[in-house]
Amino acid sequence: QVQVVESGGGLVQAGGSLRLSCIATGLTFDAYSMGWFRQAPGKEREGVGCISQYGSITHYPDSVKGRFTISRDNAKNTMYLQMNSLKPEDTAMYYCAASPLQFTCTLARGRYDYWGQGTQVTVSS
Repeated sequence: QVQVVESGGGLVQAGGSLRLSCIATGLTFDAYSMGWFRQAPGKEREGVGCISQYGSITHYPDSVKGRFTISRDNAKNTMYLQMNSLKPEDTAMYYCAASPLQFTCTLARGRYDYWGQGTQVTVSS
């Protein structure tokens, strides 16, 4: 049974940093590209970063480029999202997801098969 579990969310002031972690079990971790998504109340879920199987390819939307960095440690079945210079508009539930897409990655949420339950990030002004 595949399990995807996020951690590391919390309350932080604007300009601060957080690092989210995601551990995925029950699958061959290095056979999956991974992604981070977020969803604020009343808004659609959007991708904030993805990473290919071995970490050679990453993609970010313009809204977080230069502030967020995604990485993974295949030996630990874990992916990370380092978030710096946080803004109040980054407040959302953050989700980790696994995609069978290989040799690249995508921010299209329809390409992801397995999702975690989310971790809340709140940025105060």
